[in-house]
Amino acid sequence: MPLIDARNVSKVFGDGQGENTTALDDFNLVVVEKEFVSIIGPSGCGKSTFLLLLAGLELVTSGDLLLDGQPVNGPDPGHAIVFQEYLLFPWRTVWKNIEFGPEVRGAPKNKRAEVVSKYIKLVGLEGVEGRYPHELSGGMKQRVAIARALANEPKVILMDEPFGSLDALTRENMQVELLRIWQENRCTVIFVTHSIEEAVFLSDRLVVMGTHPGRVKKIFPIPFPRPRKREIISSADFVALAAGVKGLILEEEK
Repeated sequence: MPLIDARNVSKVFGDGQGENTTALDDFNLVVVEKEFVSIIGPSGCGKSTFLLLLAGLELVTSGDLLLDGQPVNGPDPGHAIVFQEYLLFPWRTVWKNIEFGPEVRGAPKNKRAEVVSKYIKLVGLEGVEGRYPHELSGGMKQRVAIARALANEPKVILMDEPFGSLDALTRENMQVELLRIWQENRCTVIFVTHSIEEAVFLSDRLVVMGTHPGRVKKIFPIPFPRPRKREIISSADFVALAAGVKGLILEEEK
């Protein structure tokens, strides 16, 4: 049974004055457990809308959206979201930000300490546990956001342009770090990005979306073995695959 199963999903937004906008229509996608799937497409194609539906922050207008065989009818602790904006609590330290989820769930103090220690080590934040968000670089803030998401032990992590606000070098480093973290943790990741190179480098499969309204246009299996190193992006096969994805996106933008 697939972990995520979107069947003929549509999402229509109304403006309250009788005008409707169809963000998604006849959207179909199946994702299996522990898969890393990226979604890419032109602005306004519904990428982020699909993440909001998966997170239960919006509800489908029609069709079926199943997680682990159950309809998504609202927020669920089994989903974690990492946005482009870090959305850290500025009054809480790194440790306390990561501890937030287990604390809300009522985990005992010793269990919380065990979980936080595990993910601080996993994302490479040893030595900064007592710092506050304003004392951290952008890359470190995003590590905290990822660790906070993982501390909830989710089945699915939804990532919406998580590296979009980082400088180019930090972004490349965070891509490598994300793959390392994912390979150790192996939860399912749905990753939205505008970067073709990023999507090809990270993913098991890459979903290209069309627009007006949003729909799945084509799904590319990514053939490159894991673990991956940044050097792969200069290979002829990588360049050819990225060019094919770019061509499909450019068709939508004409």
